[in-house]
Amino acid sequence: MDAAEQKVWLKQFKKQTKSDDKLKKQRAKSGAVEVAKPCLYVLDFKGSMDAHEVTSLREEISAVLAVASAQDEVLLRLESPGGVVHGYGLAASQLERLRKGGIRLTVAVDKVAASGGYMMACVADRIVAAPFAIIGSIGVVAQIPNFHRLLKKNDIDVELHTAGQFKRTLTLFGENTEQGREKFREDLNETHELFKRFVHEQRPSLDIDSVATGEHWFGSQAKEKGLVDAIGTSDDLLIAELDNHEVIAVRYTRRKRLMDRFTGSAAESVDRLLLRWWQRGEKPLL
Repeated sequence: MDAAEQKVWLKQFKKQTKSDDKLKKQRAKSGAVEVAKPCLYVLDFKGSMDAHEVTSLREEISAVLAVASAQDEVLLRLESPGGVVHGYGLAASQLERLRKGGIRLTVAVDKVAASGGYMMACVADRIVAAPFAIIGSIGVVAQIPNFHRLLKKNDIDVELHTAGQFKRTLTLFGENTEQGREKFREDLNETHELFKRFVHEQRPSLDIDSVATGEHWFGSQAKEKGLVDAIGTSDDLLIAELDNHEVIAVRYTRRKRLMDRFTGSAAESVDRLLLRWWQRGEKPLL
C-alpha cells in the first residue's frame, strides 16, 4: 500500500486498538472472562521471475503452521506476473501446506497475479482481487534468440556435446533443427496441460478451456469468469477483520554479517543475471 493508504490503515488500526483496550479494562473491572480472538496471519509475496522469494514464504508458512489453531486464518497479499515453472510450482505447493493443515487461506491481489502468480492464487479458499488487478494468463511462453548465423558469418565455432537425444532441443549458439523445434513445442504444450490440470483441480467450477488461453483479465472481468471470488483490496479485508481477528504480520528476515552486506548484493546480482540468461535459453516460463 502507498503512504496515503498506510496512513488511513494505521489510523483505523490505532482506533480499533484503543477501543479494544478500553473494552478489556471494562471486562476486567466487571470480572468477565475474556475470550481470545482467532488470529489472522498476514503474509506478503512479491514474486520475481525466478521466484526466489519462495525461500522466505516457506519459512513463514512453517512458522504459522507451528502455532496456528483451526480457527486461525492466513491472508496472503500476492503480487506476481509469473516466472519459472519449478519456482512457482514450489510456491503453490507451499500454500497447499496451509490447506492441508486445516488453515483457511485467502489470497488478495491488488495489482497482478498472472501465470505463475495465478498458479499460486488458485490454491486459496478464496481469491479477492482489486477491480483493475491483472488476473489469469494461464499459458506458457519461451523466447530464445539464436546467434548461429552471426557466429558463422564471423568464423566463430561453437561446440555442443550432449548425451541423450533431447538433452538440448533449442540452443543459443548452435544450429537448431526442425526436430528440436518440434520437441520444444511439445514440451511447452505438456507444461501447459499440467498447468491447466492444476488450476482445474483447485477450482473445478472453472470452464478451464475458455480461461486457459494465455489471456489476462482485469479483476471485475475475472470475477465474471470465476477466476476470483470477490472484488476488493487487501486493505478492505484487513479493516473488515479487525473486529473478529487478532491481526499478525509474519515476516522472515535473515540477519546478514557485515561482510555479506558489502559483497552479497553484487554476487546476487551476477548470479541472477546468469540465471536469467540460462532460463531464457532453456526453460519455459509461466
